[in-house]
Amino acid sequence: MAFEFLTHNSIIYVLIAWVIVFVVAKVSKLDKHGFEIKPYSLTYKNQNVQLILSRILSRTQRATRIFSNTSVVLGFIMMGAAFWYLASNLSNFFVKPESFSEMTVLIPGVTIQSSSNIAYFLLSVPIVLVIHEGAHGIVATLEKIKIKTGGFAVFIALFAGFVEPDEEEFVKAKKISRLRVIGAGATSNVLFSFIIAGLLIFNPSFALIMPDPIKGVFYNAPLGVPIVSVTEGSGAEKAGLQKDDIINAIDGNSVVLPQDFAKIKLKAGDTAMVSIIRDGKPMQIPVVTTPSKDDPQKGMLGILRAALPSYQPVVPYYIHWSPEVFMFLLWLWMLSFFIGIFNMLPLPILDGGKFVHTIIEKKVSEKVLKGAMLSLYAVTFALFGLNIALSAIKSGFITI
Repeated sequence: MAFEFLTHNSIIYVLIAWVIVFVVAKVSKLDKHGFEIKPYSLTYKNQNVQLILSRILSRTQRATRIFSNTSVVLGFIMMGAAFWYLASNLSNFFVKPESFSEMTVLIPGVTIQSSSNIAYFLLSVPIVLVIHEGAHGIVATLEKIKIKTGGFAVFIALFAGFVEPDEEEFVKAKKISRLRVIGAGATSNVLFSFIIAGLLIFNPSFALIMPDPIKGVFYNAPLGVPIVSVTEGSGAEKAGLQKDDIINAIDGNSVVLPQDFAKIKLKAGDTAMVSIIRDGKPMQIPVVTTPSKDDPQKGMLGILRAALPSYQPVVPYYIHWSPEVFMFLLWLWMLSFFIGIFNMLPLPILDGGKFVHTIIEKKVSEKVLKGAMLSLYAVTFALFGLNIALSAIKSGFITI
């Protein structure tokens, strides 16, 4: 019931916030400044986007040309990567369940319920959208395709950005030109995510979200499990264990991952030899265990351990971001990378659908083209939908 209450409350808060935005937009008469206001959406269109993009292009034409050509190649690669991830993850659910990665759709107030995460999401999305749509627009300008309007839209708790090319000019443009324009958005997001990753790389916290094959390149094996806090009056406090000490063994039993603690059986009143690393120096500290509240026979050290191991970067020099800045950059990286990759999936509302349609059109009849696209949409939607559904089956309604 508490979970349902939290979810329902979050939705109510989002709806209240939307009502406030809608009322303020109406009272401020934003419709006279390029905004289109509806009960379920707020859309802004600017007809001077082409002028802005032309100015940017005049200073970056050579780089934009290289980028536009690269975006076609990367478009194929990103589409393949998205398909491979969804298919392999789906296979893992049945063949290798421990490797299955839960997925969810990010919706403020529904799947994003933490106020801090909602704030990071709301700060990151506009940046990601501006980069994505700006790339579409700049490449379209390079390819001599007129941009009629550009802007953004808010649908209660969902966000969208757009650059609207002249449809007639876009259709008449060369196929390679259209592919460049379509692929530019996702490519810009992924390249931007690499820049963000460069700011976060070698930070031990960033290691926690990196895939194992890549993680091994940038980080050494974890040293152990950090102590988050020490219980007042416990054997750990009396023995001198401290917050941020890294436990790597107890009574000679190696501790590398948090789950290693479950293998160690301690009795109340025994003295456990705890091996730690403090400020880079190994130490051994004897700790007299105290009875567990749940089982008086079971011994407890009196610490709260971290839920994740302590990874050490290969290069021990990295930017020490404040926790708030780190989390914002992490959200910016995550949204940029995954929006870029998954936007190339062949679905009607995504760039991937337009990409595939542009490639095969005029090579087959309209009837065959329509059938092929519908079949591809169905397969893609099934892959994506099954990943979301199986994630819910495995872990319940996923929220962050």
